[in-house]
Amino acid sequence: MSTPAGFDELIHPATRLSVVSLLAATEWADFGFVRDSLSLSDSALSKQLHTLEEAGYLEVLKEGGGRKRRTRVRLTDRGRTAFEGHVAALRAIVAGAGPTAEAGAAAPADAAEAKAAAEPAATGPTGTERPRHRAKAGR
Repeated sequence: MSTPAGFDELIHPATRLSVVSLLAATEWADFGFVRDSLSLSDSALSKQLHTLEEAGYLEVLKEGGGRKRRTRVRLTDRGRTAFEGHVAALRAIVAGAGPTAEAGAAAPADAAEAKAAAEPAATGPTGTERPRHRAKAGR
């Protein structure tokens, strides 16, 4: 299977994908908000932001000075386009992994699952479904 068009290796790592995904939902975000939302350290987030900024996917705006310094970030048009293309590529990959029309429904993962799916549900005296239990061998 070839990689679909739009798949972006720069955005794909989980941390960067999380950053870009969070920023895609807003115009500007404060550094602290992004850091806290993704449970990242300052240094880890700074590194990811720097990488995305160098690629032209982010704009970083630093305001004020000293203890009042405020850092805000946003996706650029290029970053938003790259994110949307990457999401479309991921959807294409996932869609290609599902059952096809010719194959029908997905096969059960194991024999026990197949047997449970074929048997009618066991019901209790009130007509409610009882959980199925399998005995463990040697116990």
